[in-house]
Amino acid sequence: MSVNDHAIPVAVDRPVPRDPSHPEASASEGSKPAAVYFTPPIDIHEGPDGLILEADLPGATENSVSIQLEDNVLSLHARVATPAPEGSRPLHEEYQIGDFHRSFILSDEVERGRITAELRNGVLRLILPKAERAKTRRIEIKS
Repeated sequence: MSVNDHAIPVAVDRPVPRDPSHPEASASEGSKPAAVYFTPPIDIHEGPDGLILEADLPGATENSVSIQLEDNVLSLHARVATPAPEGSRPLHEEYQIGDFHRSFILSDEVERGRITAELRNGVLRLILPKAERAKTRRIEIKS
């Protein structure tokens, strides 16, 4: 990295397991056990205009994904439904179903008002543009 280049700081947070005493964590009568949180794997790349964050959310749809920005914390949450056919009962299950959750602490170098997201083939892609004040610029010297 050259003197003019610097990485946009972003803190990656791993969620804590769901609290079983929380009201949402309890299973309703006659239903399956409470949902589980999974930490989706992510990649973060920096380009000249900002960050690109990609998260694997297999089974998630646009309607099941929620992205929230509160203060400096960007949170991703996705709910994935059980794919069992109607009227069937599980005999053997290896594919775990659960909610995805991941949080990130953004620096002031990210332009919050221009963050965009798209979901394709189970991969959520967030574009986190660099704030104008964070971009490298050359200052002319006047004599």
